[in-house]
Amino acid sequence: MTLPALLLRCLLVGFLLAARAASAAPVADAAVEIRRDIAYLGSDRAERLDLYLPGQRAGLVPGVVWIHGGGWTKGGRAQARERNIGTTLASWGYAVASISYTLGDGAWPRNLHDVKNAVRFLRSEGAGYGIDGGRIVVAGGSAGGHLALLAGFTADRSWEPEIPYPGVSSAVIAIIDFYGPTNHLSRVKANQDGSGTSIPHMGNAVAVFAGGDPENREALVDSSPVTHVVPGLPPVLIVHGLADATVFHGQSSELAATLARAGVRHELILIPGVGHTFDLDTWNDRPIGFDLRGPVRAFLDRVTQER
Repeated sequence: MTLPALLLRCLLVGFLLAARAASAAPVADAAVEIRRDIAYLGSDRAERLDLYLPGQRAGLVPGVVWIHGGGWTKGGRAQARERNIGTTLASWGYAVASISYTLGDGAWPRNLHDVKNAVRFLRSEGAGYGIDGGRIVVAGGSAGGHLALLAGFTADRSWEPEIPYPGVSSAVIAIIDFYGPTNHLSRVKANQDGSGTSIPHMGNAVAVFAGGDPENREALVDSSPVTHVVPGLPPVLIVHGLADATVFHGQSSELAATLARAGVRHELILIPGVGHTFDLDTWNDRPIGFDLRGPVRAFLDRVTQER
């Protein structure tokens, strides 16, 4: 398929989803309640989460675990993008847990354990906050998108933490990936206009996932989401800007092709003229020209209503 045809297909998917969102549920009041600094990893861990809750709730609402980006080494749960996504999704009727997690060199697999424990927290403790533990979506941006994919693809299969929720499932009903790396070994350096080069570019992946050893290909393969794609995975929404100079959009296209071969339901939205670290409606403090609120809401409404 040519690039123009692929772009047209991806954008049409987004417009169709936006149209469906007009009658979507759940519906919530615009007001949002925020509960900050909630411990979810045990009393010995400094990492916490912030909960964004619908201001008016009738019964249990679906939950979303949101994972911030920052190259697996920096970033935080209360950055502008995280606030944008948390408050917007909560205004739609979803509870959003924006999490802090283990960062830095050699963080693997504790960073993934933290994500899975966030899912387990919502499953085991969510009812106390009005959250339906049986309807949890995992989502993230950039490095957070990568971890969201790994968590969703390996749930109850690999890298399951023993504490603090023994026996609690880490399974999710869907995954949302905003411009996350998907294959460390095929990742290449992106130009400023978003086009790819032939230069391999693993970023911080070698330090974080391979102990600083670029020859540790096994670790790099293991920590690449594309290598864990099997039939029967939960549906995936993938969003990427075609002008991304940090993570080449070919990573998302490779993931979509891999999911297609496995028969996994997925949607790919590629947005022209937009780079890295956008939220639902802005990039670099200006409108992105393609309102993601419709497609994202339609995807969430559909996967949560299927349960």
